[in-house]
Amino acid sequence: MEEKAYKFRFHPTPEQENLLRRTLGCVRLIYNKALAARTQAWYENKERVSYKQISTMLTNWKKQEDLDFLTEVSSVPLQQGLRHLQTAFPSECCANTNFFSGGAKYPNFKKKRMGWQC
Repeated sequence: MEEKAYKFRFHPTPEQENLLRRTLGCVRLIYNKALAARTQAWYENKERVSYKQISTMLTNWKKQEDLDFLTEVSSVPLQQGLRHLQTAFPSECCANTNFFSGGAKYPNFKKKRMGWQC
């Protein structure tokens, strides 16, 4: 079977661009907070944090007054960011994913980059 790739150029309206930037910023924030929580739990208590625990933390973060802007964006990209992190850090039952199996390095915190990434 032959695989094909397609490239598309996206020209968002100013409103769409604003929503995309806010959404990507929130995803980055949640990913970094979840990575920090997992790292802290491991170094302080030698505990692995499950996806379910991080998802519960996300719900609590949305209720905090200083993070109430998280409710302005869709929850789907936020949860997907947590799933991407879960791929690197498995729960106790799944020891065959990237970092703990030696297939990848320790995850990095995400940085804000200027411009659109292709």
